[in-house]
Amino acid sequence: MSIVKRNNLIFPTLMNEIFKPDWFGGIENFTNVFPAVNIRENEKDFELELAAPGRNKENFNIEIDHEVLTVSYEVKEVESEKEKNYTRREFTYSTFKRSFTLPETVDSERIDAKYVDGVLKLTLPKKEEALPKPKRLIDLS
Repeated sequence: MSIVKRNNLIFPTLMNEIFKPDWFGGIENFTNVFPAVNIRENEKDFELELAAPGRNKENFNIEIDHEVLTVSYEVKEVESEKEKNYTRREFTYSTFKRSFTLPETVDSERIDAKYVDGVLKLTLPKKEEALPKPKRLIDLS
């Protein structure tokens, strides 16, 4: 806790309390709320990688609604332990949600998703008409 000395008295400062690193459960918990994303465009598709280490793939939900791709994750765990008339409960709740507006060039019917080594990888193929056309010669008549 940060302190300020005034008239030989020591006071914690409100601003330092608000902005201390463990606000919202620590910066590491804050990044879990909004997982980091890499998006790369290739010739034939887009690749979206979402960092989500330590998750179970069964708890992911990936949906498309009106050309908006939404990736969400939710897990709730309740653990109880009884010991000498004492009950202890520990709750775990983990959730996040990210949404992306798909470009018109994406073929939303062929999107593929895999969860490998803590990274959710989505392949967003481009529509056939959006793919680059090969070079060709035009005959002169």
